[in-house]
Amino acid sequence: MKKRAYSDGCAAAHALDLVGDRWALPVMREMMLGPRRFSDMRAALPGLSANVLTQRLEELERNSIVQRRKLPPPASVQVYELTPWGLEAEELLKVMGRWAARSPHKEAGPMSPVSIVLSMRTMFCAEQAKDMFLRVGLFFGLETYLAEIRNGTIAVDRGEIDDVDILFSGDHNAFVACLYGKVPLADVADQLAVTGDRKLLERFLSLFPLPPTAPDLSARR
Repeated sequence: MKKRAYSDGCAAAHALDLVGDRWALPVMREMMLGPRRFSDMRAALPGLSANVLTQRLEELERNSIVQRRKLPPPASVQVYELTPWGLEAEELLKVMGRWAARSPHKEAGPMSPVSIVLSMRTMFCAEQAKDMFLRVGLFFGLETYLAEIRNGTIAVDRGEIDDVDILFSGDHNAFVACLYGKVPLADVADQLAVTGDRKLLERFLSLFPLPPTAPDLSARR
């Protein structure tokens, strides 16, 4: 059955035709750091069924946003990846994420490692880091990420962890609780191991302030 479209000349409406279906943007998000196997995306999006994931990937592929390919030996597995145009949607995710973070009705919930990395790219405060040179390793399960902060810029992506100033290892949602929920590291010590200079740790955790919450007008009713 053909999907209904907005039939509206506005490019924003066409964007919703392309990625407005439920789960489309989270599926795209999981490929923002590189190719992913079907099973990787299922694990990162536990609320998404295999059938719906298959449908979203097929739709995104038809719309030239996603492509599939087979990795060379010894892996020899099929992966899905965003096309160059699909990767441009990172800016869309960042703008939407910053906007939605202001919602008075947003509730805390689990985040995938990829969504954490993208949120760090989004919420990073360049002004607070303009004189910093820092390498931070994130070891979540079997995945490793490296964040490099240099003169008010941040680069954070999948990468080998070596010669870092700070290392976080353990549960990624415990890391989120410290980064955005301001939970003291001591309160999650059984879930998240941290090494590094204490002052550097505190300064690093302060570099990702959330925007102010919008007024909750529903409370006036």
